Amino acid sequence: MVIRLLPPDLVNRIAAGEVVERPASAVKELVENALDAGASRVEVMLREGGRSLILVEDDGGGMTPSELELAVERHATSKLPDDDLVHIATLGFRGEALPSIAAVSRLTLTSRKAGADSAWSLALEAGAKGKPQPAALAQGTRVEVRDLFFATPARLKFLKAPRTELGHAEEVVKRLAMAHPEVAFTLRDETRVLFRFQPPGADLIGDQTGARLARLGAIMGRDFQENALALDARREGLRLTGHAGLPTLNRATSDQQFLFVNGRPVRDRLLQGAVRGAYQDFLARDRHPLVALFLELPPEEVDVNVHPAKAEVRFRDPGLVRGLIVGAIRHALAEAGHRASTTVAQAALGALQAGSGYGGSLGAEPAFAGAPSRFFQGNYGGPRGGTLPHRLAEAAAEAFAPLEGFDRPSARGVGEAETASPSSAYPLGVARGQLHETYIVAQTADGIVIVDQHAAHERLVYERMKQALAETGVARQGLLIPEVVELEEPAVARLVARAAELAELGLVLEGFGPGAVVVREVPAMLGPTDAKGLVRDLADELAAMGEALSLKERLEHVCGTMACHGSVRAGRRLTQPEMDALLRQMEATPHSGQCNHGRPTYVELKLADIERLFGRR
Repeated sequence: MVIRLLPPDLVNRIAAGEVVERPASAVKELVENALDAGASRVEVMLREGGRSLILVEDDGGGMTPSELELAVERHATSKLPDDDLVHIATLGFRGEALPSIAAVSRLTLTSRKAGADSAWSLALEAGAKGKPQPAALAQGTRVEVRDLFFATPARLKFLKAPRTELGHAEEVVKRLAMAHPEVAFTLRDETRVLFRFQPPGADLIGDQTGARLARLGAIMGRDFQENALALDARREGLRLTGHAGLPTLNRATSDQQFLFVNGRPVRDRLLQGAVRGAYQDFLARDRHPLVALFLELPPEEVDVNVHPAKAEVRFRDPGLVRGLIVGAIRHALAEAGHRASTTVAQAALGALQAGSGYGGSLGAEPAFAGAPSRFFQGNYGGPRGGTLPHRLAEAAAEAFAPLEGFDRPSARGVGEAETASPSSAYPLGVARGQLHETYIVAQTADGIVIVDQHAAHERLVYERMKQALAETGVARQGLLIPEVVELEEPAVARLVARAAELAELGLVLEGFGPGAVVVREVPAMLGPTDAKGLVRDLADELAAMGEALSLKERLEHVCGTMACHGSVRAGRRLTQPEMDALLRQMEATPHSGQCNHGRPTYVELKLADIERLFGRR
């Protein structure tokens, strides 16, 4: 074997394989070039999903004839004036996009420099470059990419259907449009305009948060715009802005999570994990929130040169970044108080429309769909057995008074409700009755609220338990005679490995040979208890949770189980003071708009909505 230099055309094709995987890759590179050139308008047109034509036109700074010729040479760029790969302030910087695209297509560049007398055009075919020619164009640049991959026929076989390729390109342009709300974006195909995003109107000039939310609403939907919480947090030179959706606005996949680093769209597992951690208290593990996060940090704190398509980044201090994201989102969720997303009411109204089904003509997935079925089956009543959740539930109910001012259920019917008038000081209104011993109906100043008493109280108990765990820990009592519990060796190993964590929950145990543990102390809140049954159930719980959860997540998981089974059950009749006490505590408790699994705790219907149901409007 002889080592030799590869011919330039083959080198260009290899580079193209790294940078231009499909039409969407070329669109991304060309739109980023337009943004780096200072464009305020970017128009993209695709034919056959980009296979036969990609046209990108902008009103940026433009290029001179000599710059046109240089722009299509490999590693020629205006974006690294000091040859500094650390302090990168632009989207592009390698100088590979145009020559890589030109190597596998028929490329025509037409550009007019600001203030120049005329425009110039340069044509290339499979990398072979012509000479600049005079052309007609207003200020800016137009790039035409025809017959993509004609020079590499094998690559054509890997392209999907035109509709699929168009969808990928649409996603690319939308992500860039999110990061640049000040720029107008248009995307069209052969027959229609897919979208047109305008820059902010006069009312949003100077309002960066409002302009960004308006753009996000145009892309992610009005539901997100109406139910998004603004973020603005700083820590050690880092700044996080953007918007995070309320937990009750969630989806079955994470495709509505958009992450940007210094204006660059990225897909980063660390950032996605931070989002998951921020919402872990509020959503089932198979549900995903909607977020658009914009992280700004000094260029030297992030490496964007770790992926050919610049879709991944590497942080100098990942822990700092994760902490900032988790803290900012959790603070915003706490500030939201008992607020639930408006989509809850929309879904309820849709369900009431004759023949519409869940969500009705809205055509949207219910915001609280997908909650684990176990929360709808056998979880709201029935005898309490000897399982771990049931024992913890009984203890939770004793350790934390269910509601301040709660009376024992009396013989008095809910029909004797007090005649107190709804007050604007009470966002959740005044209780007027209880339906099927499960739902509280309250009257507000301008509508009604229907509360799921179990789901609501589950959140209240859970928040109290977390607070007690953080402040004082769980009290425990020693056993007069330590109890030996025989188990399979893997179960023993799981328990012993978690001994310190279990001690925080009041259970003190240690290994007792290869197939047993000895229990020395139990949570005081449990009172007299079957230690053997408790430990066996706990071993099963730990096996179900797996090894991936952190200490905090495991503790909160157990607390959540206790809260779910220790709260007011459906089927329990509540007195008027009890119902009003529940409403007042919901108003004062963060996150009370949803239970621990992302289901809404209440539905609010405005009077105008109710009147529409009866044709009064």
